[in-house]
Amino acid sequence: MSSDTGVSLVLRALDFAARRHTRQRRKGGEKAPYINHPIRVAHYLGTLAGIEDPHVLAAALLHDTVEDTEATIEELRNEFGSEVAEIVAEVTDDKSLEKQTRKELQVEHAAEASWAAAQLKIADKLCNVEDIATAPPPNWSRDRRTEYLAWSERVVAQLPNPHPALIDAYRRALAEARERLEADSPESDAAESDSPEASP
Repeated sequence: MSSDTGVSLVLRALDFAARRHTRQRRKGGEKAPYINHPIRVAHYLGTLAGIEDPHVLAAALLHDTVEDTEATIEELRNEFGSEVAEIVAEVTDDKSLEKQTRKELQVEHAAEASWAAAQLKIADKLCNVEDIATAPPPNWSRDRRTEYLAWSERVVAQLPNPHPALIDAYRRALAEARERLEADSPESDAAESDSPEASP
């Protein structure tokens, strides 16, 4: 592991995540580059929650690399140290399990999250809820979007010691997403397909 800290650690994490996510796109209607998502998660941690700990910000940038690329926790430990790797491990689902099982485990384990993992999860859910409101996956029906919002709320409600500004932003985004869904016509729902959890 390199002995760097601070800005250099965060920049190395950003470079690593950008290279690993380079061919991936978000599932939303805009098909945005996937790297936009972890950058926005890290941005919210820094600007809303005022988090300056480079290990937490690096973990935010790396938080989907194990779940959605070929990266491993051991690789992150070697590259970025145990503190970063452990935060990423906390927020990584076991993809060998069925999707519904993974989602229920997120709810069940949320209360046990470390402070860093809890803030990261709130920022992640905040970004996903915003995407559901403004650029949902085209094949997600109104019911599926409604179910995602309800599930994300169950997860966030169990997370310990949420930062006030972060949780307020999540709640505002959730309310806005629900308002937009209420305004949607059920007849506009598209046929669904089973898209990966890498999308919102």
